[in-house]
Amino acid sequence: MFIKRKRGWEIPESEATPESVFLNRRTLMAGAAGLIGASALPRIALAEERPTSDLYPAPRNEGFVLDRDLTEESVAANYNNFYEFGSSKSVAAAAQRLEAWPWSVRIEGLVEEEQTLDVEALIRRMSLEERLYRFRCVEAWAMAVPWTGFPMADLVALARPLSSAKYVLMETFYEPTMAPGQRQIWYPWPYTEGLTIAEATNELTMMVTGIYGKPIANQFGAPLRLIVPWKYGFKSIKSIVAFRFVEERPMSFWEELAPQEYGFWANVNPDVPHPRWSQATERMLGTNERRDTLLFNGYGEWVADLYEGMERERLFA
Repeated sequence: MFIKRKRGWEIPESEATPESVFLNRRTLMAGAAGLIGASALPRIALAEERPTSDLYPAPRNEGFVLDRDLTEESVAANYNNFYEFGSSKSVAAAAQRLEAWPWSVRIEGLVEEEQTLDVEALIRRMSLEERLYRFRCVEAWAMAVPWTGFPMADLVALARPLSSAKYVLMETFYEPTMAPGQRQIWYPWPYTEGLTIAEATNELTMMVTGIYGKPIANQFGAPLRLIVPWKYGFKSIKSIVAFRFVEERPMSFWEELAPQEYGFWANVNPDVPHPRWSQATERMLGTNERRDTLLFNGYGEWVADLYEGMERERLFA
């Protein structure tokens, strides 16, 4: 059960972007046409045809509010990192190759019983809610979006990990015939990421199934992705097919590829630069406004205690 706690970064809900603004489909489509042209609109609308579309929009959790305007859907839907489909930000069209339904995920490793779950059935089993979160990319751009999903803690409870499990390793799909980026042999496919059990069960950590009041579109990581809003975006793995509970800290995709630039923890910190650029400020998508980067992306009151006594760890790379 979520208990609302007033945080230092919160503003009154009355100052958040009204629900009617981002749920009004005509307004969003008109804005998209002006920004990117009518040819992109079907890519956004595709999510409305998903098997779970009757579950959206989900009720908003009023405990999560923003200190900035929501990013326009048309902007967020057409500026994405999804290396499985290309290294540019314009991968929305290519990502429509993703065969997101039907989909299943495996629960493996140090659990009471390994199992395979149908994602549609999983989504219908969970209590969905919408949360307004800031999202910060390690590349120093940012957005603010309304994610829909359920706490990852609920999935961990369903998995029933053993006491020896200290981490959860997540893995995305591997289908090079469908995802041309996976034919690039210098990447350590499939994409993997990991969290401690404590991080995975923190109340902020979310399994995302929707965005902007609809099922999640392919380019955002359909049908199931992770959001850990106090970490850089590469930690929020997309299109997950497996959750593996393990005792030893796993090696994640970017950490394996470039350990000098991307660490396991990847918590947001304005005072710890990336080796090739500053993290002191961030650029908001859609407006190009420069904002000061917030420690833990502004969620420190929720998560800073997770890292007490870990001063020797590389927490912010």
